[in-house]
Amino acid sequence: MPALTPLLDTIALPEDLRRLPDAALRQVADELRQETISAVSITGGHLGAGLGVVELTVALHHVFDTPYDRIIWDVGHQAYPHKILTGRRDRIRTLRKPGGLSGFTRRSESEYDPFGAAHSSTSISAGLGMAVAQTLDEASGRDPGGKDPGEKASAKKPRNVVAVIGDGAMSAGMAYEAMNNAGAMNARLIVILNDNDMSIAPPAGAMSAYLARLVSGGTYRSIREVGKQLARHLPKFLYEKAQRAEEYARGFWTGGTLFEELGFYYVGPIDGHNLDHLLPVLRNARDATSGPILVHVVTQKGKGYAPAEASADKYHGVGTFDVITGVQAKPKSNAPAYTKVFAESLITAARADEKIVAVTAAMPSGTGLDLFGQAFPTRTFDVGIAEQHAVTFAAGLATEGYKPFCAIYSTFLQRAYDQVVHDVAIQKLPVRFAIDRAGLVGADGATHAGSFDIGFLGALPDMVVMAAADEAELVHMVATAAAYDAGPIAFRYPRGDGVGVDMPEKGIPLAIGKGRILREGTRVALLSLGTRLADSLKAAEILEARGISTTVADARFAKPLDLDLIRRLARAHECLITVEEGAVGGFGAFVLQSLAAEGALDRGLKVRTLTLPDAYIDHGKPEAMYAAAGLDAAGIVAQVFATLGQAEVARSA
Repeated sequence: MPALTPLLDTIALPEDLRRLPDAALRQVADELRQETISAVSITGGHLGAGLGVVELTVALHHVFDTPYDRIIWDVGHQAYPHKILTGRRDRIRTLRKPGGLSGFTRRSESEYDPFGAAHSSTSISAGLGMAVAQTLDEASGRDPGGKDPGEKASAKKPRNVVAVIGDGAMSAGMAYEAMNNAGAMNARLIVILNDNDMSIAPPAGAMSAYLARLVSGGTYRSIREVGKQLARHLPKFLYEKAQRAEEYARGFWTGGTLFEELGFYYVGPIDGHNLDHLLPVLRNARDATSGPILVHVVTQKGKGYAPAEASADKYHGVGTFDVITGVQAKPKSNAPAYTKVFAESLITAARADEKIVAVTAAMPSGTGLDLFGQAFPTRTFDVGIAEQHAVTFAAGLATEGYKPFCAIYSTFLQRAYDQVVHDVAIQKLPVRFAIDRAGLVGADGATHAGSFDIGFLGALPDMVVMAAADEAELVHMVATAAAYDAGPIAFRYPRGDGVGVDMPEKGIPLAIGKGRILREGTRVALLSLGTRLADSLKAAEILEARGISTTVADARFAKPLDLDLIRRLARAHECLITVEEGAVGGFGAFVLQSLAAEGALDRGLKVRTLTLPDAYIDHGKPEAMYAAAGLDAAGIVAQVFATLGQAEVARSA
């Protein structure tokens, strides 16, 4: 039964929220929290982070003039309450569903989403760009965001830009690069540090709130600036002592010395669930006239929902669940999850080889390395949200004879491509890349889809790239990577459960660059790489029933290609179709290039490549996404008939 939300029902947009008195905001927050829980119980998604920022969301939209003022939610995991308050409540139960709201912020979805986000640590950089754009507009004498250079500036107040970033996201170097730049420019930017896990300096009740309100106010800032100017006229040794004493005093109470050194005026920490503390501090930050400000807010993930508060990961990502019990509905499967197969295979390999170590970038449970860490705590390294560092750290381990497995989602490995090239591949260091979430990822959509790794890794000389067709193949590929010391090697595998094949007792290293034939035919050859093998086999059965003899091969390797296998398929068949769950420019392109180089295309061989569409694919149900991409059995059959021509379709009908 939906929760009663009489006050929230009166709020269609933030302007309605701003008309309410401060005293009413506690009730709004309570109702917003219940609405968020109710919606996510139906849709699934990221729950804990959103519950942790309910009061902050209410306070921000109450204090700031959104959407004129910009609020940027880093990553977007915590933006569900924001969506409810910004005109999307009537669609909130379509979150992550086909045609529904995105699970992240998206510019095309609402004017209240000034920047699309799904990867972490981008908000401060984007916010700085927006703040500088306003400065340029003001200097040119036009309205902020005005399109016409001759447009005269209105009397509207300067725009505020607010970046809300979690303490986890602050582990990424990009956040500090942006803060360093903002501090050096003295840009007018507000950063809210949402400290919801590892508190930099926990709040100390009423005294902490009072101090935060005091030091964020204009009077204190003015006096402090006057004091600085006067101190500069003191003898050097006295000036330096006064400066250190002032920094020590503020650091003692606030823990903000690091941010001050980066050029930010630090305020906090304050209790992010206490509106009486939040509102005056946010107003002071809003009314400050110059320079970047960092407001340190301490919150609790999962706040207000007991099952989430008690959860180790604070219900970071959930499926649908029962609101009363918190029990999540999980589909039953007879097949193990790929991530678990990888973890267990790596544990087996590590028991036999003490040089095997594992590296992840803030995704121990997502990559399965939490299991590895339980077995080998001293050989497991979570480096935080720092994929670039993770890759080069692994490269350093490899130089000393260790065998690092760097487990990173495909979409996040994109962030470390320069390190893969320069720090690993050029030096031919044997770093093992375990690429989780390769291919489509359903409800998480385009930002999390692992579409590009085949192409960007396959372009690198001496890189070995494997793709697991099923969970048994993944076991063998982990063993292959463990045994390979000649240079970098990568293996990709999808999100979710396997296909239910028989599992080997142990992994056996594969011959590098060699595929396999699973079904022999004479007319059509389907050459699959990775996850589409099962559908290729189904397609072959359909084609055989229509009188078209079909071979099905599993390439196993995108690089190096099995040229002998490709030549054999090209010689013995009328048409060759490659199938992969990757973007244009990947495995199919590699095969085409090899065939063109050997003149096979000149002999009349019909070749087609089935890939993901050359587009960013929105969130949806995986089965429907494969069908739309033409990568299910029906799509493969349709491509065969299209390749053979209309006459063949008529004969087979």
